[in-house]
Amino acid sequence: QLSVVESGGGLVQPGGSLRLSCVASGFSLATYPIGWFRQAPGKEREGVSCITAGDHSTYYAESVKGRFAVSRDNAKNTVFLQMNSLKPEDTAVYYCAAVEPRSWCKSLRTRGDDWGQGTRVTVSS
Repeated sequence: QLSVVESGGGLVQPGGSLRLSCVASGFSLATYPIGWFRQAPGKEREGVSCITAGDHSTYYAESVKGRFAVSRDNAKNTVFLQMNSLKPEDTAVYYCAAVEPRSWCKSLRTRGDDWGQGTRVTVSS
């Protein structure tokens, strides 16, 4: 089981920033592409970003491109999602997951079902 724990969410005003963390437990995160996904109330879960394992290539949904940045610190077994210029439509529960199959990183999808509990992000004035 590829267990992860997300943290860093909270309430922020529009235009604000948050940095989410994804810590792996029981496996080396360094060998997997890691995706960030989010689920807003009443909507399906959608892919937000992904970072590959090898060359650390990054991919983003059009809705967050230029505002979000994904990075990884393999020594700390952690992946980060820096979120800037947040908008109310970014409000959602954010999840990270090891992407399977690896080739799906670019398309921000995963067939894996090892989800953490997520971290809630609320963007509101």
